[in-house]
Amino acid sequence: MLNLGLVIVGGGIGAGIRHLLNMGAMRLLGSGYPWGTMIINITGSFAMGSFIELLARRFGASNELRLFVATGILGGYTTFSSFSLDFAALWERGALGPALAYVLVSVVGGILALFAAFWLVRNLV
Repeated sequence: MLNLGLVIVGGGIGAGIRHLLNMGAMRLLGSGYPWGTMIINITGSFAMGSFIELLARRFGASNELRLFVATGILGGYTTFSSFSLDFAALWERGALGPALAYVLVSVVGGILALFAAFWLVRNLV
């Protein structure tokens, strides 16, 4: 239960930060392009790489801290950081084909699923 609580609290913090950054980007840069999401994806991936390398690998961070920061805060901030970490883990293990397939299937599959949902809701609901 403690682990779930850490993820829930961290996720709320990350989602709040994401919302504030998205609103700030829209005010500063306009709403004609998804600047906020792009900034969030890049900064979240950078934060995930920094956290995993420094705290988890070099300083032996506890599982609870990893859950709170990586799964909770960064997962709530952007799941793209988790996607980037999964890709990097496959790549660093030398699983180049599976890594590239993961990117292709995740990105294309996600976009196709979104358009399929649009079509279903627009035509069947």
